[in-house]
Amino acid sequence: MHTLYLKEGTLSHAQYIPLLIFLVIAILFPLVTLAIARFFRPSKFSKSKLSPYECGIEEITEARENFNVRYYIVAVVFLIFDVETIFLYPWAVKYRVLGLFGFVEMGIFLLILIFGYVYAWKKGALEWE
Repeated sequence: MHTLYLKEGTLSHAQYIPLLIFLVIAILFPLVTLAIARFFRPSKFSKSKLSPYECGIEEITEARENFNVRYYIVAVVFLIFDVETIFLYPWAVKYRVLGLFGFVEMGIFLLILIFGYVYAWKKGALEWE
């Protein structure tokens, strides 16, 4: 008979004790941390402490200012190419194991990546004006 079973086909409640301890710690840790932090933080806030800090430069415009859509396009293009190039590292580690098939597969992947880069460049998505 296995130790987790009390009777044939019934589970012991004792196996849930580690899960219960984990949940209690997971709930208490942030609450205790916030309670302790409340005693150490400053209680008097001035106008300068409540203003947003921007590298020591006074804010000039409102935070909800509209930006040109090109900023977002450049950011998305950067993320796409950045994330896709992360796939080169596992391939480089397992290059000898993958052999010719892995080489051809990565060649196709890089062609698609280069095609996307050239397409974005031709459309002017990477130009600042």
